[in-house]
Formats: sequence, structure tokens, C-alpha cells
Amino acid sequence: MRSSDFDYPLPTQLIAQKPAQERDDSRLLVLRRSDGAVTHHRFKDLPQFLRAGDLLAWNDSKVLAARLTGNNHRGGGEFEVLLLEENSRNDWWVMLRPGKRARAQTRIDFRTRSGESSRVSATVVEVNAEGHRRLVFAGCENVLDELPQLGQMPLPPYIKRDAPDETDFDRYQTIYAHAPGSVAAPTAGLHFTPALLGTLRRAGVQICNVTLHVGLGTFAPVKSEELTEHVMHEERFIVSEETAIRLNMAKAEGRRIIAVGTTSLRVLESVANENDGRACAVSGRTRLFIHPPHRFRMVDALLTNFHLPRSTLLMLVSAFAAPGETRGRDLVLAAYREAIAQSYRFFSYGDAMLIL
Repeated sequence: MRSSDFDYPLPTQLIAQKPAQERDDSRLLVLRRSDGAVTHHRFKDLPQFLRAGDLLAWNDSKVLAARLTGNNHRGGGEFEVLLLEENSRNDWWVMLRPGKRARAQTRIDFRTRSGESSRVSATVVEVNAEGHRRLVFAGCENVLDELPQLGQMPLPPYIKRDAPDETDFDRYQTIYAHAPGSVAAPTAGLHFTPALLGTLRRAGVQICNVTLHVGLGTFAPVKSEELTEHVMHEERFIVSEETAIRLNMAKAEGRRIIAVGTTSLRVLESVANENDGRACAVSGRTRLFIHPPHRFRMVDALLTNFHLPRSTLLMLVSAFAAPGETRGRDLVLAAYREAIAQSYRFFSYGDAMLIL
């Protein structure tokens, strides 16, 4: 298949700029893989599609307030910095603009979100082949502790704001976020509320955590026409011993494993044994690129949002809609056309889709 097979026209007014007024008031499109049937619901109706013994696996990575602003210590020119990955305490790879002005040994003095000077600075110590800068921070014990005062939430580029919205600090974060490290939210989880989780638990639905720190690559379209030529972005993940035990017990007992989001699914399929589908506890990195046709070893259902054209996420969803076949692309794009006709909201702050 080609990347152009995963293109579709989307009216711009359907690109959600803000979340639904209430988390669980988003809409929910349900796609049944067996016959391609589509039905329309509210996210708060999710419990009626789950049953006792189902195991929800969600990504507990926490989005960092990773977008910083500062000035060149010598010339005063402004820089915008996006934290990408921590090497060690106060040692980070970042995306930096304008990059041409950030040569080695350039010092950047950071400002707070309100525009005031701060005690935090950083020095460029390395530039890699992708043009990312390695910064060593000073003036603080750990820059992670300073982000609430310094950083803005790294919203996707298609969300346009005249000014930062403080509500994003709460809404661009799942209620179960725990492990800091993402620069984009695992958006399928943004719809959950404590009340809804309580309903699911009382119904006997079980939950386990995986961690995948979402990187910038999640927004990147596939530029090569041939899918085999695409180089998948790498992301860090963790599956604990406790989670591996829960996953393997569910598989052994014939209970469904439901991935909350494409990031959770990538983790689960990355750690599933090729022979028997059993999970193992591991901390590592994955470049797994899932596209049709792909056979899934662990996941039985997927909860996700609506994704960008030509994105690896849309390709993953298409693969899941018809495992081992290529017709999943047609099923998903037909469901997307129905969602567009029904004025569903798309992308990170948009509505949800459940594939059963």
C-alpha cells in the first residue's frame, strides 16, 4: 500500500481547537470489524460496550510543559525551545528555533510564562544530524521541577491560539497521567473522568498501565510514497512486571485486552511474543510501524481518536480494522466519511472511536 491511500479531505471546521466542555461528553463512533457497521454514541456510553473481565491498557505518560522561551545571553535574540528527550538530569535533546543562531556554546537565558526573567539558563553543547540541540541546564537542581513556571503545553501545530490558554494544563493531560516524559498527549485517554472510571471498575472492567513517552513523530505525516521506505520515529516505553502478569492472565483466560490509544497498542504489540503473544516486562524503545496488512498478537479492541491524513496513526488504525488484510483502510475511511457527515470533531481535542 502507498501513503496516498491514507489521504482524505477534512473540513477545517472539524479540526477541534478546544476539548469538549465535559471530558466524557465527547462523541463516540463504534466500528464493528465483523461487518463494518458504524453506530453513534456519547463517550459516557462506553461502559455498555465493555464487560466484566475486560482489561483496559492505557498509557500513563504525562505531558511536559515542554515549550520554553528565552534569549541569547549575548545578543538578546529570542529562542523557542521544545524539550524532546532527557539524557540525564539537566541534560536534554531539544528542538530549537531559530536553530542557525544556536551554535555550540550559545547560552540561553529562560523567561517565565509571564515573560519575567528566571534564574534558569542552558548552554548548547552539541548538534545532531537532525538539527536538534543538546542543552545542559544550569541555575536549578532539575529543570523538570521548573517547568510549571517556565513552560507552556506543547499543543499540536494545528491547534491555533492567539494566546496560551491556561486550561490546556489540565485538559491536555489524562486524569491518570503519572510518568513525565511526553511532548504530546495520548489523546484517547483525554475523555475519561473519575466517575466513568468508577462505573467501569464497578462493572468488573480491569485496568493496567503501560508507559510510552509520545514524541514529535506522532504528528509527522508519512512523506515517502512507499510505506516500506518510511523510517518510523522511535519512542521510549516501559511495561512493568505487574502489567505483564495482568496481560498474560487475561490472554490465558480468554478475556479481551482493550488498548486505550494507539500508543498503548504499539507498546503491547512491541512486547508480545511472536509465538504465543505473551507479554514480558521490559523497558526499551520501539520503532514498530503498524500498517496493513498486520496481524495483532495481543490487542482485541482499540479506543482511539480520529487521526491526521497520511499519519502512521491512521495506518495503524486501518491495520487493526482488518487484521492480516488490507481492506481495513476502506473500513476506516468509510467510518471517517460517516464521522465527517455527522460533524464529529477530529484530532487531539476531538471525538473518539471504538473498534471492536
